[in-house]
Amino acid sequence: MPLDTGRVSHLHLVADSDPEHAPMAAHQPSVDDGVDIGSALRAAREFRGLNLQDVADATRIRQSYIEALEDLRLDELPSRPFTIGYVKSYAKMLGLDGDAAVARFKLDVPDDSEPLRAPVGVRHERDPRLGLILAFGVLIVAAIVLWNVAQRAIAKDTPPAQVAPAQASAAVAAPAAVPVDPNAASGSVSLGAPLPAPVESTTPEPYKTPGLDDAAANGGSADAVSAASKARAVETAKSGVDPSLVLNVGAPFRAKGAVYGAAQAEASGLILQARKPASLTVHDAGGAIYFTRWMSTGEAFRAPRNGGLIAEVSDPSAFEVYNGGALTSRMSGPTASLGKLTVAPAAPAPVTTAPKPAAPQAPKPQG
Repeated sequence: MPLDTGRVSHLHLVADSDPEHAPMAAHQPSVDDGVDIGSALRAAREFRGLNLQDVADATRIRQSYIEALEDLRLDELPSRPFTIGYVKSYAKMLGLDGDAAVARFKLDVPDDSEPLRAPVGVRHERDPRLGLILAFGVLIVAAIVLWNVAQRAIAKDTPPAQVAPAQASAAVAAPAAVPVDPNAASGSVSLGAPLPAPVESTTPEPYKTPGLDDAAANGGSADAVSAASKARAVETAKSGVDPSLVLNVGAPFRAKGAVYGAAQAEASGLILQARKPASLTVHDAGGAIYFTRWMSTGEAFRAPRNGGLIAEVSDPSAFEVYNGGALTSRMSGPTASLGKLTVAPAAPAPVTTAPKPAAPQAPKPQG
């Protein structure tokens, strides 16, 4: 039953000084009462007739902390060490055992950070197979190390193999090669005559006089051919242009090597002929390769009728463009569409020869 204090607002226990209040002090709640330490402290405070503000003034603890401590709302309290100090101060202020209050608080609110203690009488036993596996692994590692050390020692002690120097003699024989007997014990080899040096791939094409082939093909006389050649040479020399760069537009196409590409019946009339070694690749707009090759001097490519093909060359000046069997131009760039290169062939320029000057006549004698 709650204590009837009448009009007295504060009730202080004076069991030690006043024997009359000793029976009342004997019924004071202890730290073990209630469901938790917060309930025990609240019961002790109410037994003394104190309010929260009285406890806050006496302990210098915030009233909100005291209220949260009685309800054990730990999320509203500071860290655990401060909360333990508040419990001890609160219990001492109420005349209770501070250490006992702290022990009750730790029992009611255990610390999650502390490791759990093993139960008394429980013994941890290891799996005996773990030791066997570990020992087996150590033995395997030791065997591998010993094997490598032994192999290194054997390789170090083994003398190097004695390799006799190869003795080969070459005898230059007649132009006819002499066959070598595979069963012969001698190591001599008979060689034939030395082969000629390979032709350099960068050797330029021999210069041909422009118009000379046309004049010879048209059945012109030797004088006409000579006159045309000299006239072209004089014009080229006066212009200061390299004769190999002069383009003889209208010259007929002559196969000087293999002709690749489309057949004659499927050709579009466009032919690309290499005047010096260079690479040629023909593909469509999607990148699919139709033809690719390193073209030698005189080799040609006959374009098909299907459109959309693109030609890529390593040297534009190395390819001459023929349309309808007549020379029209050279490639202007490393990439060109075959449709744009197919044009009507230009009419060949007529070959004119300069008239021979009349021989000077001797002056007539005057009578």
